[in-house]
Amino acid sequence: MIKSELIGVEVAYALPERQTLLRLKVPVGTTAEQAVQRSGLLTRHPDLDLSASKLGIFAKVVPPQRELREGDRVEIYRPLIADPKA
Repeated sequence: MIKSELIGVEVAYALPERQTLLRLKVPVGTTAEQAVQRSGLLTRHPDLDLSASKLGIFAKVVPPQRELREGDRVEIYRPLIADPKA
């Protein structure tokens, strides 16, 4: 039996009153979206609509299908509710 290689990543989500940072091991080839799903974050935050949120790695927006590397931190960005330029 071949043992698949695992990498360590983090998944982060912040609300004004609470921040969540989860560390997990995932197989090589896991995407940003898959890491969020594996993290259990969607169960902890049932109101989180992943389809309406952007994902990023270390403050840079990435597509959900971006394959992760060792040490990546997947960040879930909430939609803006106010125009920061106003």
